[in-house]
Amino acid sequence: MSPPERSSALTVENLHVAYGRAVRALRGVSLDLPAGRITAVLGANGAGKSTLLRAVSGTLGLHRGAITAGTVAVDGRPLAEDAALAVRAGVVQVPEGRRVFADLTVEENLRAGELGRGRRGAATRREARERVFALLPVLAERRRQRAGLMSGGEQQMLAIGRALMADPRVLLLDEPSLGLAPRMVRQIGAIVQEINRQGTSVLLVEQNTAMALAVAHRALVLENGLVRLEGTAAELAAGDEVRRLYLGAAEEDGPAAARPPVRELRRWTA
Repeated sequence: MSPPERSSALTVENLHVAYGRAVRALRGVSLDLPAGRITAVLGANGAGKSTLLRAVSGTLGLHRGAITAGTVAVDGRPLAEDAALAVRAGVVQVPEGRRVFADLTVEENLRAGELGRGRRGAATRREARERVFALLPVLAERRRQRAGLMSGGEQQMLAIGRALMADPRVLLLDEPSLGLAPRMVRQIGAIVQEINRQGTSVLLVEQNTAMALAVAHRALVLENGLVRLEGTAAELAAGDEVRRLYLGAAEEDGPAAARPPVRELRRWTA
């Protein structure tokens, strides 16, 4: 008996995005993020990955971009091109480069993350903070430390924790492993998986293909604003083209030289 189909937490249909009148950044991109799953978006610099996140988060206008065709929907409801409305709908982004408030303490950064979801009771805010501290104990230990004095990996955890304070239904992660040491990349990957296990759907943009395919359920590859490949993470990890272009396998390698199976990648993030 096959498992029941999951409803879609996020749906992007035939999305076209342009910057000004000349630059077409996305050309008919579609994706489906099932509720309670992780979908990874892979591709080289300039492929359109960050543009896709901007379109979903409603921040295109801040970068002089606009959706020229297509739709973005959360739980089947169309999402307006407005960042504040996106957050209220439960879509929260962790931007590339962490961008914590360096002069504020950890606790003050977390309180800033509460603001986007509007007024909520003290008990709800307390529950959100306790969830973040349980998931990321280092933030509890350093709650009174200024964020600018934390390491890069700790700042990434703080940026993720700040986003979780808004209790997102869909979490957008833009290059969370960027600039981090391998051990910290593994830790961030495990954190992303645990966030997902707790019920948050995740759209993960990553250049670290090995990490992304290890934690994701599905993945797609963008190239020049188009979807070049898509499928389950296992399918893409096993495919010759993804191995050659993004996982460092030599083009002449045959099946016998294939990279380790996905089950080994999943153990790598544990």
